[in-house]
Amino acid sequence: MERELALEIVRVTELGALASASWIGRGDKDAADNAATTAIRSMFDSVSIDGTVVIGEGEMDDAPMLYIGEKVGNKQGPSVDVAVDPLEGTEVVASGLQNAQSVIAIADKGSLLHAPDIYMEKLACGPDLAGRLNLADPPEITLTKASHILGKSLSEMTVMVLDRDRHKGLVSTLRRMGVRINLLSHGDVAGAIAAALPESGVDLYLGSGGAPEGVLAAAALKCLGGEMQGQLLPQGPFEMQRCLSMGIENPARVLYMEDMVGNGDVIFAATGVTGSDFLNGVRFIGKERAETHSVIMRAQSRTIRYIRSIHFLPGKEIPQVSPGRQVASL
Repeated sequence: MERELALEIVRVTELGALASASWIGRGDKDAADNAATTAIRSMFDSVSIDGTVVIGEGEMDDAPMLYIGEKVGNKQGPSVDVAVDPLEGTEVVASGLQNAQSVIAIADKGSLLHAPDIYMEKLACGPDLAGRLNLADPPEITLTKASHILGKSLSEMTVMVLDRDRHKGLVSTLRRMGVRINLLSHGDVAGAIAAALPESGVDLYLGSGGAPEGVLAAAALKCLGGEMQGQLLPQGPFEMQRCLSMGIENPARVLYMEDMVGNGDVIFAATGVTGSDFLNGVRFIGKERAETHSVIMRAQSRTIRYIRSIHFLPGKEIPQVSPGRQVASL
């Protein structure tokens, strides 16, 4: 993939963030998601790729656009897999909270895991721990290993966990071991990425979250030199069959980086919608301008670029979505 693609991709996430930002705090998560989805789908038409959505808004029967299997791009560039979450944090935006972003990852065709929309157990870490931990180990062993490798006492370790009832046992174990816990209210992708950012102060990300978000986070972690391990958690026969239909013959096995994002190049881009430790949110400046804050990363070079952009809104074609309504197919 050409490096110029990174700048094309971030233009897509910027438009998604700008479109959904109009719905911050308005209590309508569907409208916020639909606005981001419509904007991103329209912007993809100008991107020089022959892309296939492998992680998106759902199956064709359930999603009018950015559905799994949909072709995106102007077909004048490389054949790539596309993973997209137009708005990670729909409820966050509706409530005016933190950690919402528009996210896209692209990789060589056939590289990205076609992950079903089910839970995945996750372990994310930075470069110092990459390849040295195992998701199959109990948390106590994982933390002891990580503490030794990093040269930190357990009391100096910080673990980020999604704040959900299902993690009560994990949180209890972490507290018993004396580590610091950073409970994350929303933002599964940003939370996993934090484990590979030295400035975040987070050493590990543990717990379960969405499998599609796991693949997006794995793409970012590959660009950062970190690691994501995952294990699918199908609940019942329907979800098990869903895994099998997507070519995942043994959902119980631990998935490593190469299973989720392949061995080739990956480009990851995200634009903040509401603020986080990772990215600033969209800031409207008067009636005609808005500021966005984005990150672009590429696995091949491990370059990380943060972009602050000031947009002249009258010059932007931002699709409008009515409150509480589904968008029509483009």
